[in-house]
Parts: sequence; structure tokens; C-alpha cells
Amino acid sequence: MMQNYSEIHNLVFKFENLGTHVAENGAILIGKAPFLGREAWLNKIYPSLTHEEILELETSLNQRLPVELKSLLNEFSNGLNILSSTLSIYGLRKQLGRSIEASRQPFSILTPNKLERPSDSKDSFLFIGGYNWDGSLLYIDIETSKIHCCTSESANSKFCWKTLDEMLISEIKRLYTLFDENGKELKEGTKTIPY
Repeated sequence: MMQNYSEIHNLVFKFENLGTHVAENGAILIGKAPFLGREAWLNKIYPSLTHEEILELETSLNQRLPVELKSLLNEFSNGLNILSSTLSIYGLRKQLGRSIEASRQPFSILTPNKLERPSDSKDSFLFIGGYNWDGSLLYIDIETSKIHCCTSESANSKFCWKTLDEMLISEIKRLYTLFDENGKELKEGTKTIPY
């Protein structure tokens, strides 16, 4: 079970000095980013899921969620978006549409697991997030509980972490070194994936 919610919380709220906003759906938007657009925010966390919503998600995925992921979604946030989706953790998308409010939800965990799985994925791979730089994906291997990063075309692991919280903490810290105090890239076009 994840033990580092306070550290993850503190990392996500790094840009709190640039403003925060609670959206109608309860999403917390952190770090206004006008250089990206009028309604742009650097980091987003979403209202956590109820036990019933987690069961609904497991039914839709046709598999049980690993304890670490279930804990994150139920106790901390229904997915995450870090640095304007440079890194995203997927969750349950509750509303369809292209409105501002509909956009303030996590990317759907169903899409990479049901519609866009790399063809060489094992059944034990649950895709939980990704990077917007090149579409690289993150997955949990249910058999080992390790987190892996792979390309969008192949599930061959390019990088691995022992736990979900280790991945989140180390990746958020690493990504923050590539951006300034306002959330702007230090060098435009810098590779943001870990491999």
C-alpha cells in the first residue's frame, strides 16, 4: 500500500503559488499556466473514487486493480496530470465531452487497456499512465507489482520501478528539474521520458 501520499501531495502542490482552483467536478487545479492557454493549469488532481466506482472500473477492465493503484485512486486521487500532462496517471473518466469541465478529468484507464494495448502486452500488464512527449506508456505487471515504462508500440520494458509510489515520487522530481519555477520548459523540446 502506498505510504507517501504526503510527499506526493507536496510535490503536486509545488506550483500552488501560481494559483489554485477547485473545478465544479471537484478537480483541484494547481499552477495557472497562461503561457499554455487561458484555462491551462500545470498540475491536476481529481476527486478520489468510491469503493463502488472502483468495482465499476474493475468490472469494465475485467480484472481486479492492484492494491497500490486501488489505494491511490481511492485514498488520494482518481488519476493525476503533472506539468500539463507531461506525465499522466489514468483514472475513471465519468463524463464525456469537450467542454472545459469535461476536460478536467483524468485520461481514461480503459482506453490503453481495451482499445490501444501494444500487441505484445501480456495479460498481466495493466496500463496506468503515460507521457505526452512521445506517447510512452506506464504499466503495472500484476504478477510482480513493478511499474514499467514502454513505448506505445511495444510493451518491452525500457525502465522499471519497484513500486507505484517510488515511480511517482522519482518521476515528478525528475520532471521538475526540466521546468522552471513557472512550469515552463527550461529547454523546449527536451525529452521528458525516463529512458
